Amino acid sequence: MECRVGCGACCIAPSITSPIPGMPQGKPAGVRCVQLGADNLCMIFGQPERPQVCLRFQADSEVCGDSDDDALQNLIFLENLTQ
Repeated sequence: MECRVGCGACCIAPSITSPIPGMPQGKPAGVRCVQLGADNLCMIFGQPERPQVCLRFQADSEVCGDSDDDALQNLIFLENLTQ
């Protein structure tokens, strides 16, 4: 599955414990990444400073569902399971 352009759910719902440019301590779950632009696109996509967890994320229909809201809700659910 290809990511839906402008979804951004994977840059909001999960916690990221590794440094992100502008967020040296990572980010807590539910907090919008500072590298997520107003268009909900990653501003450091393809750059070496992008966290490994972001590089490894692959869109999947079971995770991303049929809409941006499905993706956000599914990722929040998965984040809560891992706390």
